Amino acid sequence: MRRRFGVMLVVAALALAACGEERLPADPGDHLPSPVDSATSGAADASGEPGGEGGIGSAPSSSSSGGTTKGQSYTNGNPNGHAAVPQEAQAVDTSNPTWIVGDGSPAGCTSEKFVAAVAAGGIITFDCGPDPVTIVVKETAKVRNRSPRVVIDGGGKVTLSGEGKRRILYQNTCDKAQEWSTSHCQDQETPALTVQNIAFTDGNATGDKTEGGGGGAIFVRGGRFKAVNARFVRNRCDDTGPDVGGAAIRVLSQYHNQPVYIVGSTFGGASGQGGVCSNGGALSSIQVSWVVLNSVFSYNSAIGKGANPARSGTAGGGSGGAIYCDGDDFTVRLAGTLIEQNKANEGGGAVFFVSNNRTGTMSIEGSTLRKNPSAGFETDGFPGIFFLGAKPPSVSSSTLTK
Repeated sequence: MRRRFGVMLVVAALALAACGEERLPADPGDHLPSPVDSATSGAADASGEPGGEGGIGSAPSSSSSGGTTKGQSYTNGNPNGHAAVPQEAQAVDTSNPTWIVGDGSPAGCTSEKFVAAVAAGGIITFDCGPDPVTIVVKETAKVRNRSPRVVIDGGGKVTLSGEGKRRILYQNTCDKAQEWSTSHCQDQETPALTVQNIAFTDGNATGDKTEGGGGGAIFVRGGRFKAVNARFVRNRCDDTGPDVGGAAIRVLSQYHNQPVYIVGSTFGGASGQGGVCSNGGALSSIQVSWVVLNSVFSYNSAIGKGANPARSGTAGGGSGGAIYCDGDDFTVRLAGTLIEQNKANEGGGAVFFVSNNRTGTMSIEGSTLRKNPSAGFETDGFPGIFFLGAKPPSVSSSTLTK
């Protein structure tokens, strides 16, 4: 039976501080959700299998008052994708959460409680009642760099909305405001951030130039990141710029260049639901490797003009309708994944991949890429892809068509 605590909140705070783990924010006030002890937790277990049952809430309209609203069910990922998912890419077990956002009712699932829980760190689940809900995030939730890990599990019922006004989630190991935890912020193992069984809608990083900008729903620099059974809808970042990107997710500087895993997730999914940015209508990165498994990218757009470096008289951008990758030695693996109906004003209606020192590699396995127009340029023989790397992309059991 799940318990909730009153004075126990203070006791839990002191205990966590004494252990040096997952401490509370300096001034949580009344917004921190209930801590949970492992002996009495009744939160649902995440099975680790992507694309399971359970709805993901839809985003509210832009006129929403900012409360928690009833949502709509979705199924995430590619049902025809059969790529094996390694253990480290599977969902995290959240049967013993650190924090539960909510009190069993939609009204109890507030932006303030969610933001405070992310700052405190640990495993975060939600108790918003039996129906799917949308929580309008009134300020960007920021991961503190002292947290070894942050796991956000929506239980297949929670949507986080940026209301078309702000980024939803932020992690940056080189941001002093989030407390430097090592002397080598560009290459540190923690925090390890996981988002699973959840949706991110109407995030907007337009105008935010931190670390070059981008990441309309989620921005990550440093540590580790993965997304499992997640949905990204109508997110956006700056319309122009040669290198800014990632309407849904922007990632930089992962620990030891270990890959970002995207598993059983959907970006867009229907007309009018895709992400929009100068580059990378869904994903964008610099010097980061990706493993994308059993996922769907559709109706995302790279709308900048002038490419990178920007042509004279242009602001630059327009590459990677779904995925934009730049850097030196990195890899991209697409397996069991559907990429369709994305578009780029310049190169790579599906994928833009440039390894500047020509050491990077790309593989496509058991996947379908179709109807991803590149208005400017793409690599011969690889419809929807612009690629510069060590050798041509490896393609097996896959279909690539215009």
